[in-house]
This record gives sequence, structure tokens and C-alpha cells, in this order.
Amino acid sequence: MNRLLSRSLSLACVLATGLGASAFAQSSAATVPNAPSAAATAPAPAGPTKVAVIMFQGVVAQTNEGQRNFAEIRKKYEPKQAQIKQSSDEIDNLKKQLQTAGATLSDVERASRLKTIDDKEKALQRTGEDAQNDFQQEIQQTYASLAEKVFAVVQQYASQNGYTLVVDASQQQSPVLWANPSTDISAAIVQAYNAKSGVPAPLASAPSAPAAPSAPSTTTRPHPATAAH
Repeated sequence: MNRLLSRSLSLACVLATGLGASAFAQSSAATVPNAPSAAATAPAPAGPTKVAVIMFQGVVAQTNEGQRNFAEIRKKYEPKQAQIKQSSDEIDNLKKQLQTAGATLSDVERASRLKTIDDKEKALQRTGEDAQNDFQQEIQQTYASLAEKVFAVVQQYASQNGYTLVVDASQQQSPVLWANPSTDISAAIVQAYNAKSGVPAPLASAPSAPAAPSAPSTTTRPHPATAAH
């Protein structure tokens, strides 16, 4: 079961909706540290195998704590989002002005305007890359910390309910092609974690996931498991 702790941030990137171009990109993979070895912590199963399916990435994001933490990150990066959009709009206006002026500009004036546009585009790119790195690092740390705590709840729940195997169907390369919805324990884990954490549900109007400033839209391959929610 230690494989459950190897999590990517693909879900976080999908939830981080894009508003502009090229400043924020898809987040890299993250791994929750200190994964306990299932072989070392669980006794050998006896009797029939009882299998459960979980959409682990979705569970982490759907917990009250996850919704709260990701919303806080989104809120934190709103000023940066506004700054990037303002700079992008300014560059677009300069390009339109240059195009409108057309042949009325001297070669010197045209070259000067082109240099100004180029300098601003480079500055915007640097700003976007710095913001991207900061955002990805914060998402990674937040997800990894919460995923480790959720995993502990998965272990406890599986042990108490007699499961011998829990399969994560949210992974891109998951071997799950189909699963009976009755085997999906995702909602039960969210409920169990919320009860344990004591974090209240967010207000209905509160965003439940971080929205990355100026990120191109990202998508993930739909998973074939029917247990997905």
C-alpha cells in the first residue's frame, strides 16, 4: 500500500484553471515522503480478498481541509494574477499602437517601439516563470502534507473494514479498467477525514481549488474506472 503515497499534482493543475497565456504551466509530480511499507505494517491477509477503489487525488482535494488550503493559495496569488494580466494587456496595446501607426513611423521610432515591446515581453516572461515556480512549490508542499494525513485515514479505514487491498484509480497509469461503484470508498474517506480533522466545510461561495494566474488550460485523460467521481 505504500504505492498510494506516490502522488502527482495533475489534479491540482487541472483545478488551477487558466486565464491567460504562458505564465503558469502544468505542475510537476510530487511524492509524499516517508511512505510506510504495507508489508511491514499489515499482517498477511486470511480468507477472501476484499478490494476497495479510491480516487485518492480527488479525495485529498475534496476534504474540507484541502478545499480551505487550496482556496487560500488561490487567494494569495490573485495579486500576481492581476499583475500578469495588466502587463500582458499593456504589451497588447503597444503592439496595436505600433500596427496602427504603420508607415507613419520613422525607422528609428519603429525600432525603439519594437525594443520596448521586446523588453516588456521578456520581463513578463521572467515574472511568469518566477510565479509559476512559487505556485507549483506551494501546491506541491500543501498537497504532499495533506495527502500523507489522508493516507493514514485510508489505512485505518481499510483495516477497520477488512479490506486487504486498496487501489488508487486516479493515477494516469492505474491498472483499473472498471470497478463496481460499491467498491469506491472515496466519499467514505472524505467523510472520515473531515470528522477526524474537525475542519468545517467551506462556504458554498468559496473556491475549492487554486486557480493559477495566467495558466493555459490543462486536461487529463479521462479514467475508464466507473468508480470515478
